Amino acid sequence: MRIGDLAGRAGVSVRALRYYEQQGLLASDRSPRGQRRYPDEAADRVRLIQQLYAAGLSSRTIADLLPCVTSKVSTPESRARLAAERDRIDAQIAKLTAARDRLGEVIAYSTSAQSGCRVEADPATA
Repeated sequence: MRIGDLAGRAGVSVRALRYYEQQGLLASDRSPRGQRRYPDEAADRVRLIQQLYAAGLSSRTIADLLPCVTSKVSTPESRARLAAERDRIDAQIAKLTAARDRLGEVIAYSTSAQSGCRVEADPATA
């Protein structure tokens, strides 16, 4: 399929696909006229790349892990790398949860009598 078709199918921009190729995350063949051509399974690979980016992995880490996914070989090294990334994400979640909880406390305090804040009515509920 052509680059525009893949972008539409995978829900990403053409620019993102070119970037993935530049980073070694995605490969294409070229037509005689120089147009990029991708196999049908490229859309699944792009969605996986997007998920890994959304999880906070760098393009370098993704490039290191994709061959394991493609070859369907699980090595001790790849499992350790994935576990380390999972642990990093868990730590981020814990920090974000603490920040959210703290904001909840600040919001609750700001509407309490002891805060000394003047509480104005919300126009949407008035």
